Amino acid sequence: MEEKSGVVVVMVPFVAQGHLNQLLHLSRLLSAYKLPIHIVGTTTHNRQAKLRVHGWDPMSAANIHYHEYQIPQFESPPADPNASNKFPSHLIPSFRASSHLREPFSKLLATISPTARRVIVVHDYMMSTVVQDVVSFENVEAYVFHCASGFSTFSYVWERKGRPCLDDVEAYMQLTKNPTLEGLIPPDFLETIISQQVCENFNCGNLHDACKVIDGKFIDFLSEEGICGSKKQWAMGPFNPVAINGNENPSKRYKLLNWLDKQAKDSVVYVSFGTMTSLSNEQIQELAIGIEKSEQNFIWVLRDADKGDIFEGEVRRIELPEGFEERVEGRGLVVREWAPQLEILAHPATGGFMTHCGWNSSMESITMGVPMAAWAMHSDQPRNATLITEVLKIGISVTNWDPRGHLLVMSSTIEKIIRKLMASEDGDEMRKRARKLGDDVRRSVEEGGVTRMEIDSFVTHITRYD
Repeated sequence: MEEKSGVVVVMVPFVAQGHLNQLLHLSRLLSAYKLPIHIVGTTTHNRQAKLRVHGWDPMSAANIHYHEYQIPQFESPPADPNASNKFPSHLIPSFRASSHLREPFSKLLATISPTARRVIVVHDYMMSTVVQDVVSFENVEAYVFHCASGFSTFSYVWERKGRPCLDDVEAYMQLTKNPTLEGLIPPDFLETIISQQVCENFNCGNLHDACKVIDGKFIDFLSEEGICGSKKQWAMGPFNPVAINGNENPSKRYKLLNWLDKQAKDSVVYVSFGTMTSLSNEQIQELAIGIEKSEQNFIWVLRDADKGDIFEGEVRRIELPEGFEERVEGRGLVVREWAPQLEILAHPATGGFMTHCGWNSSMESITMGVPMAAWAMHSDQPRNATLITEVLKIGISVTNWDPRGHLLVMSSTIEKIIRKLMASEDGDEMRKRARKLGDDVRRSVEEGGVTRMEIDSFVTHITRYD
């Protein structure tokens, strides 16, 4: 590709795993255009992001540079598994501590700006206050990154405008199926979110880990309405790799993938609830019984929610029903450490995914053509679940969202949902739709595909001469 000299990209991700992961993947995509990429983060969270990324080696791109800063020590308590609201309130201290990146970020800009024709800052919406000093540099442009689906992002804009009727009746009806904002985000964190609206003063455009194949009409609605002070939108997803290299070094390959190799096509349900969800002991017992009684092959990632610093402190040891692992030996695996989710979803044996509907997990499942059992917990997850089940029709709901708190989902419900997803005509139809959508999404990143054209358009824009 042609060298794009003189333009430097600075990435400023938010410190939650789902946000870190997306901008690390975007860095890989933009670095392919021979743009120098600088990633700004805390020492702890940069280490976390690099450790967990799958599908590529984050140290393999010579033009990706990491800038790691120590910030004041913050409280890093474990999650409360018995909390009725599943929002990760225990992470709020680490979220707020990230505001201390403002000064080192500004100093980095002061170093880079004189040496570049143009500096492009791509920052998570939740880091808008950190990057607000971009206005002090004439050759710096800032672009807001939105980590949710186009459907979810537009739904927030639409609700702020009073839920007006749309000419597209189908889209209007789909949006009305979203849960209300009540209970999605705790009131004491809303102030932090509202403070990020400062980006409206300097936003040059909006980037989305969204694909027009998935929810193009909602990206188009965002272009009409504008968001964060700009009508410019680029839907550049999926950010995650869309193909897994099958030539891994056997010594580095995860053992669970060897187990998957021995399973029949579409026979394994993958169960995982991401990095921010902590289930109660009672709910874990019900989940275990439901999985066992479903009689389906499974991989279950059984981990507690992240602490603000995943490298410090003890990790909760989650107990399973007595004898569970012995009884399911041979047809199921319980994984208590970090799992290679992208590789699991890409494997031919994986036929379904029980998920919290975080957007990383949702996009990875869509990309790999795997239908979902949607069990949303907080934030944008209930809206992602609506997209999956009502718009795309590639999933089924485990339970309805309840803003008053999460009710216990019984083992009988879990058993029924897994059987429907994995061993029914309805599940087979969802699998067909998911596979077709996955094919379309993967083609979108190829030369001439809609996603490739969006990325090309953004790179052309930021490397322009004017």
